[in-house]
Amino acid sequence: MNSPEPQGAADAARRPTVTIEVCFDFICPWCLIGKRNLEAALVRFGGLRPDVTVKVQWHSHQLLPDTPLDGMPYEAFYLNRLGSHEAVAARRAQVRRAGSEAGIEFAFERIETMPNTAAAHDLIAYAGRRGGDAQRVRLIERLFSAYFMDGENIGDRRVLERIGVECGLERQGLADRLADSTRRAASASHADHRIGGVPHYTFNARYTLSGAHSPGAIVEAMMLAIRD
Repeated sequence: MNSPEPQGAADAARRPTVTIEVCFDFICPWCLIGKRNLEAALVRFGGLRPDVTVKVQWHSHQLLPDTPLDGMPYEAFYLNRLGSHEAVAARRAQVRRAGSEAGIEFAFERIETMPNTAAAHDLIAYAGRRGGDAQRVRLIERLFSAYFMDGENIGDRRVLERIGVECGLERQGLADRLADSTRRAASASHADHRIGGVPHYTFNARYTLSGAHSPGAIVEAMMLAIRD
């Protein structure tokens, strides 16, 4: 005869669940804005539907997988991409306004290098296996702030090692992993060609949002996902 299932486990199994898959890249300021908006949406949704279990899964997606491993000059990249200093200034002003609404103060003037993010994403995967989801999310947040607020080159193995240790990873294992990931980055990427842009959210594998949507729009998508 099977033992009866504990009541708490049975109740948890019956709770409706929303699984949110988030595709992101560290060089995308809209991804950091989207992360903040998602966090606000989770708080709001928890107040509306405390009976629902929410799971967030972070998926790496390189926007520019062909970036040289040593990176490229940040200002020159955006000037070439947008065509003029005026266009670059206008785009940054737009991002700053959206960031301010989400509680973010971008420091674009500190950034010197547009990095190849393959090693940073590999570090996230390594942290998830070694320390679990909480450490992985902490590291994602720290890498975003290192790049957009501190202007650090997150394609530099030494920078990644220091940040990984700050977030609780063991130094020697981390150093070995980063040395390996740097070698493999020349032939591997974290790009998913099914994704046109980031941030990209999928709710319960059925509904999607692309772009840094407001907390309210994210809550609406979560509500829709549990309705079916």
